[in-house]
Amino acid sequence: MVKKVLKIIGILIILLVVTLFAAPYLFKDQIKAKISEAINAKVDARVSFAEADLSLFKNFPNANVTLEKLVIINKAPFEGDTLISLGELNLKMSIKELFKGKNEAMSIDGITSKNGLINIIFNKDGIGNYDIALKDDKAKDAGKSSPLSLKIQEYKIENFKFRYFDESSKIKMVIDSLNHEGTGDFAAQKLDLATKSTAKVSLDMDKVNYMNNVALTLDAVLGIDLEKSKYTFKENKALINQLPLEFDGFIQMVETGQQYDLKFKTPTSSFKNFLGIIPAAYASSLDNVKTTGDFTVAGFAKGLYSDTTVPKFNIEIASNNASFQYPNLPKSVQNIVIDTKIINETGILNDTYVNLDKLSFKIDQDVFNAKANIRNITQNAIVDADLKGTINLANLSKAYPIKLDKPLSGILKADVTTKFDMQSVEKSQYQNINNAGTMSLSGFNYVDENGKTMNISNALVQFNPSQVNLKELNATTGKSDISVTGILENFYGFIFRNQELKGNFNMNSKQLAVDDFMTTGETTKTATKKAEAMKIPAFLNCTLTAKATTVLYDNLTLKDVSGKLIVKDEKVTLENVKTSIFGGTIGVNGAVSTKGKTPVFNMDLKLNQVDIAQSFTQLDMLKKIAPIAGIINGKLNSSIKLNGNLDATELTPDLKTLTGDLLGQLLSTTVNSTNSTLLTALGSNLKFIDVSKINLNDLKAAVTFKDGKVNVKPFDIKYKDIKATIGGTHGFDQSMNYNLKFDVPAKYLGSEANALIAKLSPADAAKVQSIPINAILVGNFTNPKITTDINSAVTKLTTQLVNQQKDRLVKQGTSALTDFINKNKKPGDTTKTATPTTPATKEEVKTKAKDLLNGFLNKKKKAEEPKVQQE
Repeated sequence: MVKKVLKIIGILIILLVVTLFAAPYLFKDQIKAKISEAINAKVDARVSFAEADLSLFKNFPNANVTLEKLVIINKAPFEGDTLISLGELNLKMSIKELFKGKNEAMSIDGITSKNGLINIIFNKDGIGNYDIALKDDKAKDAGKSSPLSLKIQEYKIENFKFRYFDESSKIKMVIDSLNHEGTGDFAAQKLDLATKSTAKVSLDMDKVNYMNNVALTLDAVLGIDLEKSKYTFKENKALINQLPLEFDGFIQMVETGQQYDLKFKTPTSSFKNFLGIIPAAYASSLDNVKTTGDFTVAGFAKGLYSDTTVPKFNIEIASNNASFQYPNLPKSVQNIVIDTKIINETGILNDTYVNLDKLSFKIDQDVFNAKANIRNITQNAIVDADLKGTINLANLSKAYPIKLDKPLSGILKADVTTKFDMQSVEKSQYQNINNAGTMSLSGFNYVDENGKTMNISNALVQFNPSQVNLKELNATTGKSDISVTGILENFYGFIFRNQELKGNFNMNSKQLAVDDFMTTGETTKTATKKAEAMKIPAFLNCTLTAKATTVLYDNLTLKDVSGKLIVKDEKVTLENVKTSIFGGTIGVNGAVSTKGKTPVFNMDLKLNQVDIAQSFTQLDMLKKIAPIAGIINGKLNSSIKLNGNLDATELTPDLKTLTGDLLGQLLSTTVNSTNSTLLTALGSNLKFIDVSKINLNDLKAAVTFKDGKVNVKPFDIKYKDIKATIGGTHGFDQSMNYNLKFDVPAKYLGSEANALIAKLSPADAAKVQSIPINAILVGNFTNPKITTDINSAVTKLTTQLVNQQKDRLVKQGTSALTDFINKNKKPGDTTKTATPTTPATKEEVKTKAKDLLNGFLNKKKKAEEPKVQQE
């Protein structure tokens, strides 16, 4: 009997387990359909989700429905904008809800979600994208069915981002890393909701940042009256960064907006409250910090928040004669006075004003004071501020645990007053701006994460109504020294309105090493990071007139550098840049732009009297264009136009993209053929030319280059009375294809040829022309392959000489025979004079050609010389 009972129980358990596994598949479509019906019946938007899954084990004995990748996309007037995106949405409900009929409401007990985005936008007309509820007849029809009802007991969201942007007021708020959970019975009309929240908040208003990733924490019990839409703070503990705050009061939803009646304050008056405001990235533990004096934050917000009004509010931040000192640090900050108020007395947002009546502190004997007033904040903010005092930068890290890789040093002094309104700044109406005073920095020393040191011995800035005048800046870094003076024309527009930073500067330097100002990758113990792409700042719009005695760039040393650099629109334009290098001078005009995905450049270069061997061996670009120039000794005048892409990290030319042309003239040149495999090979195969004695003086050449190929326009050179025409192409990979055409006088073809010519009459000898000899160069510059048509050329010349000699002999024989006949001819004899014909045989021509060729090529080829292919 017991066995039967156990068997039945076992069968029931198996059936239950099977049912629990099978149920998700049985009810999946029903749940998916109900969810789709519930959402689409209520909203005027495009709603989609990737999948709906059901689990009876996750929250047993409750069921769990999971929606994956739920997305709600707005329709007009926010067509295509994402309102809500949820990576995962979980709905918790009783299992019995799965067995309800099609028209019965399915109750939801709990909601959780992960990796979500809520994106709220108000357009210029004040319309919000969140208002997607169906209206009019559609709403009435939708209200007839209620496939879902909410009886929530708990909810939780993890890793959410909330974005808010109002186009009309230019207010932008981002709540990132938002985690929030609440527990309470939403089925009741009145409930206590226990909540926990953490987030990071950033706030911008009209391009001015007021909060940047400020950490917020709030644990609160909210008394909720659903009937009156009223939310009351009962118990709460809030942290802004590490500053504690307590709230008291309520927020109530009304027809015209939200009604606020809130008070808040710091629970204690310890000065540690102030240290807690500092963001965690720059803060340190407040344990064991010694403080004196007080710091309090208190305020209220009371009134209606609506389309036209805000609650009246008053926030007071105060401290009087306070001090603090961190453990293990030698310095303390003393005589701290803070008196700040943020007030709105009318409920109109633009009437809000900020009074920083006093901010003062002292480190050692250095005292710093500041005060400021800001009003008319939303329409045309008016700023009135004073700064006066001295700060020893070295004392900052001795008084506060600033997280710096290397300590700072230097003395900062300020005595500045300023009064301006934002519209005048924006419109550059300098007559409405009142700035005066100076700011100086001396003995400044900074070491970056890569070990580069920046030293500023003296810097002095003078503030005027229309300009900020850099009176002096003397600095050194690495191998470089710079001295800069100049004027910034719209400093406040740059600071407050993100406008271009306009200015004109003059710079002088005894030595400037370009590497000292380059961005490099960071090397760590575990990895080496690749250098970041260099970008010309988009905010710069300035001109720099520079002079430098020496500029070090890569492996080059440039002397007496001068010129103008114009920076604008992520582009640097070079005007009349000149330098002495390679024994001559180079002038540069051109531009470099990093605006596109790939940096580009274009340059016009003027080379005057530069040393050929140096310039064409030390500049990789020129070496690729004319690799053979490196064996030429002498000077060069040249104009080069080129453009192409740049390497993004080094801003050096990408030779594969180089396009342009070069016109050059050689001056006082000689050839060092022993350094050239190519010229050695030519000299071995063309015995009539001594390549080391070629005269290239005043030679003019023109080349074009594109896609890694260089095209050399044919040009003429002369060696003694031999004319040569050279033209062809080569690649940046050193491959080549050149044609050489020579007009070689016969006298260079050896003694046999000269003997044959000597036997001719002066008139016939004059008829013997130079013979053309062609050579083709292929392969590459280090391993050339040379072919010539010397054989056929010599054979042709031999035939010409033999035929001329034959004609001369024939004519001589004919003349002698005629004379003999005429002497022995009897009167009346009419016999014609015979003309003997003795044509040269092929064997005679071959023999003569062989003799001439042996004389022409009078030396045997060495074993190591490149092979010559002859026709």
